[in-house]
Amino acid sequence: MNSVNDAYKPSNIENTIQKTPHLLGGVAITAGTAIGAGMFSLPIVSSSMGFGWSLVCMALAWYAMYHASMLILEVNLHFNRGESFYTMVKGILGKKWAIFNSLIFASLFYTLNYAYISGGSAIVNKILVTNIDVELSQGIASIVFMLFAGFFVWVSTKAVDRLLVILITAMSLTFIMAISDLTILAQYDNLMPKVSSNDSGYLYIFAALPFYLTSFGFHSNVPSLVKYYGKNPKIIAKTILFGSIFCIVIYSLWLISTLGNLNSHNYSSISKGGGSIQSLVVALNQVTNNLHLNELLDYFANMAVLSSFLGVSLGLFDFLADKLKFSDNGMGRFKTALFTFIPPAIGSYLYPNGFIMAIGFAGLLLAINALILPSFMVKKSRKIFKPSIYTHSGGDFRINSIIIFGVIFSLCHLLSMFGFLPQVHT
Repeated sequence: MNSVNDAYKPSNIENTIQKTPHLLGGVAITAGTAIGAGMFSLPIVSSSMGFGWSLVCMALAWYAMYHASMLILEVNLHFNRGESFYTMVKGILGKKWAIFNSLIFASLFYTLNYAYISGGSAIVNKILVTNIDVELSQGIASIVFMLFAGFFVWVSTKAVDRLLVILITAMSLTFIMAISDLTILAQYDNLMPKVSSNDSGYLYIFAALPFYLTSFGFHSNVPSLVKYYGKNPKIIAKTILFGSIFCIVIYSLWLISTLGNLNSHNYSSISKGGGSIQSLVVALNQVTNNLHLNELLDYFANMAVLSSFLGVSLGLFDFLADKLKFSDNGMGRFKTALFTFIPPAIGSYLYPNGFIMAIGFAGLLLAINALILPSFMVKKSRKIFKPSIYTHSGGDFRINSIIIFGVIFSLCHLLSMFGFLPQVHT
């Protein structure tokens, strides 16, 4: 073993727990992290390329994120329960890479939490206006949302598990009721690409890829799942597989329902609203003019934002607890919560309308943090550690394919940012 890894020797002690949590909790954490506010960007970025190419983007993003998550699981099983990305990268690639990954990871999840806290302000104001006819500024409402939802993350992973199971169940019911009407109203022509004869339609695919990658951003919860279930790769692998397949089903139905009902005029009004969740819901409400459907969409949007915030916050919380070495007692978790929630809360207070921009930027960071670095970690871990209780399939071909995907997704965002690709949200 080389000198970098002589400094850190992960424990091979088998971790056991008296009672294994139910599979459904892990599926809810996986799906709840991915399904949520990010999916509201998909119709906006997919409008020009149509439903068919949207499925291609979705398949590519799923392949990359699912297999990357399984590679992260393989690596995490070499370490103690509760040890997250900082300890893994430091133990395998060294301290400099650990610091670099920490910056990328923190930027990614602070960016996502900023987007979800900003979206949560609409939930708070809707509740307040409906019940006591009081409306807060968007910045103050964002902080109220953060305090309420962050409380569950501070309590425990189990508290997040229980709340996410409730949210995913309620989201599924409201989603099915909403899309049953939207699907019936969907028009086939609206599902086709909306490009002029002078456009290169395939370029919209590359522009949209980072947004689809973000919509499958459940990799951060792998250390949390290991901490929750113990070193039980069989059940953890199932939670990731079932949760990610559930995402594909929901996203496909969502795109049929939204793309099939929105036209160019609707997308123009969404763009003027900054591509926010609320602007999309308003556009769908204008198309359907159905009060019952409007309420269902509002409920679904609210629960989607909350579930995304909880899932992403849990991954960031465990990462910071590992990085800062805070204890898992009440005071230690309180200190971790301060570092987890205060930075994005400040951002949402100062700049409350950056949802689409934040989701796109997250795609760039995600490609580096979730695809490229974990792949190199697996390559090296297979050389320096004895085989663990789980080795992901596919060998070097699988690892190299994930690295290539990571480079492609990163280039897509950079090319879009510098104007070489179409602006998918305008």
